[in-house]
Amino acid sequence: MTVDATQPPPDTARSGADADDLSDFGYDQQLHRSLGKFASFAAGFSFVSILTTIFQLFGLGFGFGGPAFFWTWVIVYAGQFMVALCFAEIAARYPLSGAIYQWSRRLGGEVVGWFGGWFMMIAQIVTAAAAAIALQVVLPSIWSGFQVIGDDPTLTTSSGAANAVLLGTVLLVLVTIINCIGIDWMSRVNSIGVTCELIGVAAVILALFTHARRGPGVVFDTGLPGQQPGYVWAFICSGLMAAYVMVGFGSAGELAEETHNPRRVAPRTIRLALTCSAIGGGLIILGALMAAPTLDEQLADGGLPYVLDSILGGFWGKVLLADVAIAVLICTLAIQTACSRLMYSMARDGRLPFSKQLAHVNQRTGTPILPSILIGVLCMLILLVNVGNAAIFATLASVCIVLIYLAYLAVTLPMLYRRLQGWPHGGPEVDSDGHKLFTLGRFGFVVNLLAVVYGGLMVVNLAWPRAEVFNPDGTMPILQWAGPITIAAVVLVGVACFPRNRIHPKPVTDGDRLIRPTATTDATEESR
Repeated sequence: MTVDATQPPPDTARSGADADDLSDFGYDQQLHRSLGKFASFAAGFSFVSILTTIFQLFGLGFGFGGPAFFWTWVIVYAGQFMVALCFAEIAARYPLSGAIYQWSRRLGGEVVGWFGGWFMMIAQIVTAAAAAIALQVVLPSIWSGFQVIGDDPTLTTSSGAANAVLLGTVLLVLVTIINCIGIDWMSRVNSIGVTCELIGVAAVILALFTHARRGPGVVFDTGLPGQQPGYVWAFICSGLMAAYVMVGFGSAGELAEETHNPRRVAPRTIRLALTCSAIGGGLIILGALMAAPTLDEQLADGGLPYVLDSILGGFWGKVLLADVAIAVLICTLAIQTACSRLMYSMARDGRLPFSKQLAHVNQRTGTPILPSILIGVLCMLILLVNVGNAAIFATLASVCIVLIYLAYLAVTLPMLYRRLQGWPHGGPEVDSDGHKLFTLGRFGFVVNLLAVVYGGLMVVNLAWPRAEVFNPDGTMPILQWAGPITIAAVVLVGVACFPRNRIHPKPVTDGDRLIRPTATTDATEESR
């Protein structure tokens, strides 16, 4: 067998074709393109991180809705899957870093795009801090030596809050270093971590179902909350748990410029990351309800750790906790990575203060180092809020999920408007390998409409001023209004930071087609 020495290796040829595709949007290939299918899937799956989030939030859902809160998981997945389908369709057409920002500006214009990116960036910074602080729930339970400050690991105590900041800071330093080293190291760590998490999810499901005390019919039991008036309201409140968990599945789009054949890979992994998370998480919730020793306040307070402790005992319980700690690590890493690419993408277009510095990519690592460092520092500063008042930190982390849903609406709402004008139109219908791009076809309008309706209802549900969610102990009444206050504050700061009187270097028309800089265009701009 002979080999043509002039023929480039497959990976090199693939990267070259992807770089040419990127250049059609007016951007140079600066980030290193090395991610394959599993690494792309891992980015979305680790952002959702069902082991981390269900471990933390099971008690929240059960406390409001009883065992029947299981159905809120199904409902939220159905709504988010409509969003994921819309994201998959647009990811195939705009394979660019900073996905939410790039998609929303191409569909809704510069103002919508900027605020979509702004909402997502703020939310991701706060969410990364919230993920990092979860180590305090895990590590001291594995070994008391992790409780460096004081002797009470409870997050609401002064020693627990301070130790949580210490552990979270160490984690943030670690993930920042990994991100600065380069996408290859980030991908290796994330892929190994996701493999461990998948094994852990399977082990948890097996343990729960083999120790079941009751049948699957438990999901029709409204529990203690169902004995009170207004169960529908309690059921709606319980849906916050699933709404907090099932976000971030679009991270594959954030890493599009580092993925081989992103037009084909990203749409698939966006849907797969959400669906795998939903199936795994649904089975964990069902198994926990079937295996729980009791279905009362003890389960609401103890959550999933209480169930696992009762069936696994000391040694295997600690093994599982170690796996949860790995899940916390890769969740924090995935969020910071996605946020750094979003910040880089906006800075590359001159949309942020100090854009030139933030858009610089290290040639050796192929990584925007300054955004990773800045995000890490901002996350550490947010962690300090937990020392002063853990309730404020928890509320801040909760309401920032609203910003993610607003960022999603910045994509799906203008997309729906563009569909009425015939979108998608123009551009390639196949990828560089000749495969047809993912499309919703004739179902596009209905799916898009459902995604918008779901997103709007969820924003209202998440931001609704509920004392029982945001101020359960009644000590700080203003926290009840944290949702509307946070949204207003982020919008006002965003208005102040918005780049006025600055021509976008890569403008778009009609929300779809790129205007490439040409001599004619430049001359026109100069004449203005």
